Amino acid sequence: MLVSATSLHGFHLKASDGAIGTVQEFYFDDQFWTIRYLVAATGGWLSQRKVLISPYALEGVNADRQEIATTLSRAQIEESPPLDSDKPVSRQFEESFYGYYDWPAYWNGPHMWGTDASLVRDRTQWHMPPAEHAPWDPHLRSSDEVRGYYLEASDGEIGHVDDFLIDDETWAIRYLVASTHNWWPGKRVLLAPQWSERVSWEEGKVHITATRAQVKAAPQFHEGTMPSRDDERALHAHFARPAYWAHAPASDSRGR
Repeated sequence: MLVSATSLHGFHLKASDGAIGTVQEFYFDDQFWTIRYLVAATGGWLSQRKVLISPYALEGVNADRQEIATTLSRAQIEESPPLDSDKPVSRQFEESFYGYYDWPAYWNGPHMWGTDASLVRDRTQWHMPPAEHAPWDPHLRSSDEVRGYYLEASDGEIGHVDDFLIDDETWAIRYLVASTHNWWPGKRVLLAPQWSERVSWEEGKVHITATRAQVKAAPQFHEGTMPSRDDERALHAHFARPAYWAHAPASDSRGR
């Protein structure tokens, strides 16, 4: 199921033995555009540190109850490696964090989740990373930071990143929601992050490999509704891009 990143802000987070806090933002990598951590606002509990939760621990999104359940206990979270609130997520921290929870490192393999294309929570199904594959260095970005980045088409500016649509099974960012209201009043369209040519973190810009005319003629995205599979097919056909689900595992090949 696709969910809006901004719609998840403020959702309640549940440990196996009580409340954790609420969803504050997300950290994602700039290679696979996949959510690596959910950042929790814990109020008075653990208020002196950031609490990060990996999708490995997320059981699912309950939109009706506005909550996300986790498999972790409050003690596990409290005793997990601390991340200084004024420092970025380092490889040293990630190695310590993943080692503490005994999860396979997503950077130790060629796929979205290391040795797997999808998020595998069953420990009996985990694989060793291929010996010939060197670990890659993820550069994690904040969803709050990138929201607002300008979008640059091949022939000029087209708007800015207004939101992200996340697949809550793989936790991949499937689409950037582009707001073009400074160019066409009220127009919002979806753009897959894989259609970007590069991201200039210094300039705060995402450069996409499409023209302004292509974006202008793209199907409009209406806030509050998620695209159906037919909507996605029409979008990919419009931009003449292959569908991400064409080579996905069976669990992600479902219709919507």
